[in-house]
Amino acid sequence: MGTQSWALRGRFEARRAADSTAMAVAARAGFAARGLIYILVGVIALQIAFGGDGGGRQADRGGALGELAGKPFGSAMLWIVGIALAGMALWRLSEAVFGEAGPDGSKLRKRAANAGRSVFYGFVSYSVLSYAAGNQGSGSGSSDRQTDDVTAMVLKWPGGQWIVGIAGAAVVIAGLWIAVRAARKKFRKHLWTTAMSPRTRRLTDFFGVTGGTARGIVFAMAGVFALVAAVQHRPGKAKGMDDTLRAFRDLPAGPWLLALIALGLAAFGVFSWFSARWRKV
Repeated sequence: MGTQSWALRGRFEARRAADSTAMAVAARAGFAARGLIYILVGVIALQIAFGGDGGGRQADRGGALGELAGKPFGSAMLWIVGIALAGMALWRLSEAVFGEAGPDGSKLRKRAANAGRSVFYGFVSYSVLSYAAGNQGSGSGSSDRQTDDVTAMVLKWPGGQWIVGIAGAAVVIAGLWIAVRAARKKFRKHLWTTAMSPRTRRLTDFFGVTGGTARGIVFAMAGVFALVAAVQHRPGKAKGMDDTLRAFRDLPAGPWLLALIALGLAAFGVFSWFSARWRKV
């Protein structure tokens, strides 16, 4: 068998693996794990809104993992979440290589976006698994401290202010894009809506719109803080997820506004669970 034949056979086997039941299970497990993290973040943020500092916990991924670790069978749950997120990373990688479901799933921009998501979920999976293995400084690290450290480092580079400013503007745009797409129910095209009951479709729309809009607003707010850090050349002005959420509390009617955002993030977690069941994979 020639080299070309082996290459064709290899691509065929890779394509078959990408379309396999195992890959679909990996993707659905990843959505379920993502949903759990967002729900925990939402619960912590809700406690911060009306309960002071939320018991000293961070309203971010690190805080969510710490909360999960303190529950019965928490260590086992951390391993399950980490492995599930690794499945999500692998599925996103397959979509980057072979294209996602849908008529325009093979477009370059979609492949590039899925490649970026694969890297992101791969990093998150590694941090969760490291935390589960006993590295307490990995997955549980404060997003605020990490954001401050990275911003301070970049601002020292030549043209660092421009880099941070452009990154901040990109995050603002991405956040607004996420919120608008959620409000317009663009997520429907990725779901098997025709197989849902009317009640399930209504619930999916509610959680998708509410959760996606809240998530987009948080992203946009974090981008605004990065822009401020760039303009003022003060890395401390950049905020991670926890400080971004706490900033809502400082606005007029802040506790109620933060509570709405917190419920929205929890709603996105529930929407992720709907995606685990109905997503086209």
